[in-house]
Amino acid sequence: MAECFDLTLSDGVAHLRMSRPEAMNTMTPAFWRELPALVNELSDAGEARVIVLSSTGKHFTAGMDLAVFQGGSLGLGGKNEEPGRARTRTRQAALSFQESFNALEKARVPVLAAVQGGCIGGGVDMISACDVRYCTEDAFFCIQEINLGLTADVGTLQRLPKLVPAGVVRELAYTGRRMPAQRAKEVGLVNEVYPSHEAMLAGVLGIAAEIAEKSPLAIWGSKQMLNYARDHSVEDGLEYIATWQAGMFFGTDMAEAFQARAQKRKPVFQNNPPVRREV
Repeated sequence: MAECFDLTLSDGVAHLRMSRPEAMNTMTPAFWRELPALVNELSDAGEARVIVLSSTGKHFTAGMDLAVFQGGSLGLGGKNEEPGRARTRTRQAALSFQESFNALEKARVPVLAAVQGGCIGGGVDMISACDVRYCTEDAFFCIQEINLGLTADVGTLQRLPKLVPAGVVRELAYTGRRMPAQRAKEVGLVNEVYPSHEAMLAGVLGIAAEIAEKSPLAIWGSKQMLNYARDHSVEDGLEYIATWQAGMFFGTDMAEAFQARAQKRKPVFQNNPPVRREV
């Protein structure tokens, strides 16, 4: 049983909620283990067609928990450890944290983030790895690391410039200011701002349900192509989609979509096949 998350799965929509509101959903050592394990399991099993990542309480997350700094999770090593070897362990710890959020990006299904209140520090790293973001009117976003004398190192500085103008990211990264919800929508960080947490969840779960009705194979392909296109040239992206279609497109989902439209019903698609992850 997870310490930091609640999970429900219904009609292809997986709702993954951070469940430590009394601690502002800070990211404890258990959080960093549980998030990728849950996301990978949902992605691999094939039953979930979309994931909604939300939270509980006043704030989405206050970011890294102090227990991570105090419990040796950062790989800082002991006082007597040779400096070069200690630094390699620190680097490996950073890469391990990054993999927790990479799981959101690598999942075969879209991940929709629903943010209320503060999305601070590691929270910005996390939502930057999601496919789409939504928030409430009281939400704000803060690259908190700079206020602590640190450089953000779990994805914010790499992914956020692909989502919003570079100058906006640099201002946030250099000042540690809070970006309010309306400004986040203006610059394209979030798609919609909702008046309350309840309204946001209803809206985002509705969008998730709409996605879950589409061909999961076509959705998987769309996510693969969008992520690839972000990091490659147009020519490379066109080459990749041509190869993907040659391997994945056989027309049965398309035939079902046309038949369902003719019969004025919702199409019924098979789930993506489960995959076995290498241990």
